Amino acid sequence: MEKTDRLAVLIDADNAQPGIVDGLLAEIANYGTASVRRIYGDWTAPSLKRWKDVLLEHSIQPMQQFAYTKGKNATDSAMIIDAMDLLYTDNFDGFCLVSSDSDFTKLASRIRESGLYVYGFGEKKTPSPFVSACDKFVYTEVLRAKVDESEAIAKRSTSQLKQDTRLVSLLRNAVESASDDSGWAHLGTVGSTIAKQSPEFDPRNYGYQKLGELVRATKLFDTDERPTGDGKTRVVFVCDKRKK
Repeated sequence: MEKTDRLAVLIDADNAQPGIVDGLLAEIANYGTASVRRIYGDWTAPSLKRWKDVLLEHSIQPMQQFAYTKGKNATDSAMIIDAMDLLYTDNFDGFCLVSSDSDFTKLASRIRESGLYVYGFGEKKTPSPFVSACDKFVYTEVLRAKVDESEAIAKRSTSQLKQDTRLVSLLRNAVESASDDSGWAHLGTVGSTIAKQSPEFDPRNYGYQKLGELVRATKLFDTDERPTGDGKTRVVFVCDKRKK
């Protein structure tokens, strides 16, 4: 997506931590412009005090929702209703849903049915149905590491990467799907293929900033940098070593 895309950012304050906000907004800037920034919760509750300290600085609009009934999450309902209202305006190209709560699974699916892109942000404990309902899902542990080096995710070794059968299968299947008759695949196409199969995939989850770095670290693939038509830039191609 182009950076000119208009995005609606909706945050569930009950299921997100204020420590992610800098990394969150920096990440969203890679996908588009956060035209709407809203955060939902009962702002009379002491538990949200830490959120109050960062809202003004980042121009995030707090949306008050009293917890009328114990055990019922009124915040989720308010956020879902607002999301649908914003969807019907036809003013947005995508939504960013920030929560680790599976209650937003249906909302994400409904937005995608309307042809809009859905970015999800939540902790690694986020239930898989919500993760899968998004076009892309970013774990907030990565966002914390982005702004605080003390929380950086350690790089997995080559041995650890090879033992991750799901990762190896994901990479190999994507390379095979994107490869030409010679077995070589454009790295960008490999990344796009993976994103369609696994919304939560992110090289940063393994301690690597770029897909190319992760692929090389596995030592399961050969890589080749080739010049483009203008000769000024180079693109990376990868090939499964088993195919050679």
